[in-house]
Amino acid sequence: MQKEIGQKINELRTAKGLTLKDLSEKTNLSVSFISQAERGQTSVAIMSLKKIAEALNADLALFFDPPKSKRPLITRSYEQEVFRIEESKFIHSSLSSDIHDKKFEPMVVTILPNLHEEEVIPYSHDSEEFIYVLEGVLTLFLEDNTYELYPGDSAHYSSSTPHNWANFTNRLVKIISVTSPSFFNGK
Repeated sequence: MQKEIGQKINELRTAKGLTLKDLSEKTNLSVSFISQAERGQTSVAIMSLKKIAEALNADLALFFDPPKSKRPLITRSYEQEVFRIEESKFIHSSLSSDIHDKKFEPMVVTILPNLHEEEVIPYSHDSEEFIYVLEGVLTLFLEDNTYELYPGDSAHYSSSTPHNWANFTNRLVKIISVTSPSFFNGK
C-alpha cells in the first residue's frame, strides 16, 4: 500500500509542476522524507499525508480509494478494504461501498496493543465521530478526560474536541467508528 500511496504523491506533485523542495516547503516535511515516501521506502502517517493532500489540493481519500467503479451497496466481510495507518497501531477496514459524496465513513478499527505505553497525543479535525466497542478495552482520551470503554460501550463527540484512542492492554481492541463527514474523503 505504501508503494501505491507514494506513486500517487509523485503523480500529483509532478502533474502540478512542483519539485520535491516546493512540496517540502508547503508541508513542512523534509525533502528526503517526501522522496522516500514517493519511492515507497517509508510509510506516511495520516497527518503527514493530510498535509501533502492539502498542499496538492487533493482529497485524502485519493490515496486510499481504488479506481471508482459501480460497486454494489452491500459490502461482504471478505470484500472489506483494509488499510493500516498511523504508525501501524490502527488497522482500518471500510464497512461501506464506494458511494460518491458519502456523508459518513463507517469502519471497523482494530487497535494494536500499546505495550510500551507510549504517549498518546489527542488531536482534532473537522468531523463528528461515533464509536462502539466490539471487543477489548479501549482507552478514549477526550479533552482533559480519560475513559475506559468496554464491549457494548459507545461514545459520540465532535472531532473538533481534542481526542484520541489507545489500547493499553495485551489484547486487540476492535471498534466500529463512524465519522461524518468522511474523514478520509476530506469532505
